[in-house]
Amino acid sequence: MELKSAAEIEAMREAGRVVARALAAVRAQAAVGVRLVELDQTARSVLAEAGATSPFLGYQPSFADLPFPAVICASVNDAALHGIPTRYKLADGDLLSVDCGATLHGWTGDAAISFTVGTPRPADVALIEAAEKALAAGIAAAVPGGRLGDISAAIGAVARAAGYGLHTDFGGHGVGHTMHESPSVPNDGKPGRGLKLAAGLVIAIEPWFMAGGRDSYRLDDDGWTLRSGDGSRAAHVEHTVAITADGPRILTAL
Repeated sequence: MELKSAAEIEAMREAGRVVARALAAVRAQAAVGVRLVELDQTARSVLAEAGATSPFLGYQPSFADLPFPAVICASVNDAALHGIPTRYKLADGDLLSVDCGATLHGWTGDAAISFTVGTPRPADVALIEAAEKALAAGIAAAVPGGRLGDISAAIGAVARAAGYGLHTDFGGHGVGHTMHESPSVPNDGKPGRGLKLAAGLVIAIEPWFMAGGRDSYRLDDDGWTLRSGDGSRAAHVEHTVAITADGPRILTAL
């Protein structure tokens, strides 16, 4: 686990801005009839213009049979994480979660957003708002002297209060020269437990909730797309956050 200097955090902020611009461009383009592969191409263009590369493209963790083929994860409706951008055309009322990363000058940023396309369903709006509330609560707990469990507990409390399903698999993580570093940041836990947080630690905090209230999920035949086990809709939000003496600093905001 590596603690970053103030200068290194500034360099990570530049990578984070690229991620924020890519997500903003994708969100602006996402509309009924737009294909997921078109959104991926838009993100590729933003990264290329900034001189950044994608930590997603070609990434192959131990659970995946094939390298990831895109620069964004585009997960629709009951897909929670790692959706591969296909030629699927967005439909009115779809819930879309988009995850994106960028590596610039050796430093990486990672963030995700969820939003509805066309006419929003009230239940989807509530689900997204809960995920965003959990993200804010997790970020607020990311302070020097706190514990990793404080962040996890803050996220889990929001999910339980709203009756949503959550899982501690595929949670947050350290970020730095690579997209996934130590420590792991689960989306549920006990306050006051775990690693003591210190200034200079940079982590991705990323709640993902399932509307059905269950904590089960399944993996598609593509080996990547993770869906809610009961077919209910899912939402996923994320920021890369630096813990500083002045409090948490979001590195992937516009």
